[in-house]
Amino acid sequence: MEQEEKYNAVISAMDEFTYDWKPENYDDPSMPILKITKSSLGSFDWCNKKYDFSYRQRLPQDQSEAMRKGTVLHNHREDYFNTFDVKKAENMTVDEVDEYITGITPIDEYYDISLTIASFEKNRFIQARTENKIEEYMPVCNEGKFDAEITIPMGPYKGDASLNYESFTLKRDYKIHIQGIIDRIFMEDGGYVPFEFKTGPWKDYKAGSMRKEMAFYQLLIENADDEVLIKNGLKPNVPVTHWGWYYPVSNYVYAQPVKTRSMTSVMYSIAKLIRAYEENQFPTKFYYKTCSFCSFFGICDAAQEDTWV
Repeated sequence: MEQEEKYNAVISAMDEFTYDWKPENYDDPSMPILKITKSSLGSFDWCNKKYDFSYRQRLPQDQSEAMRKGTVLHNHREDYFNTFDVKKAENMTVDEVDEYITGITPIDEYYDISLTIASFEKNRFIQARTENKIEEYMPVCNEGKFDAEITIPMGPYKGDASLNYESFTLKRDYKIHIQGIIDRIFMEDGGYVPFEFKTGPWKDYKAGSMRKEMAFYQLLIENADDEVLIKNGLKPNVPVTHWGWYYPVSNYVYAQPVKTRSMTSVMYSIAKLIRAYEENQFPTKFYYKTCSFCSFFGICDAAQEDTWV
């Protein structure tokens, strides 16, 4: 009996949040609420139908080389900050710091990228030490797992012709669950700076989507309860003042103050996702230059129709 109760408790916990969400069941407290992650929201923005295939229908996808590289290098990056010893390095010469960081760099098929990262970290550490900011070198949170519940108001949500945004109103307010893993969070000048690590090449057109990703992280941090914050090494009531991203393949790193408009864009996208559930409409957005690389190209009606036209 005890084992059965434990099993039911586990199942119940798993059912608190879901992608297979039915908005008509919202008033039933026994039914799970909608779960949204940075990746699921990004997939919805990219193509509503891809979101439907990936998250609602849970169709399998083959792991691409880019996905494998991302997993390996993200693990290396997490391990680096778990391994690096500031006390050991603070009195080393520049050459010794270089040798130390290179020595803890994994040797594998991505070693050339890892060496670029090692050089970047050496320079960043030396700069922090020179500026007497060595305490800001290490992240306060390394691969932090965050959860929060937020309420999305019914609106109205105003359109923006320049962004191809339409105006709409939801049927009601909704409480949803947001969740995500933040690569790194640094503390600088009294504020938190979430930092995203990307393993693909940098392109200038990615700036808008990166700001939106970082705004989602800001939303997570600002709405997480104190227990979640403390578990991830953060203090309550400390603001997110900046955010940034690092693309080692292109040797590109960037940081900026938070952007209010990016947060507005995130809230609009979440509301639009809820609206898609309300209407049970997840239309495709076909564009041959990008859709040809989609895992669901072969089963997407719009892709097949366009291919045969």
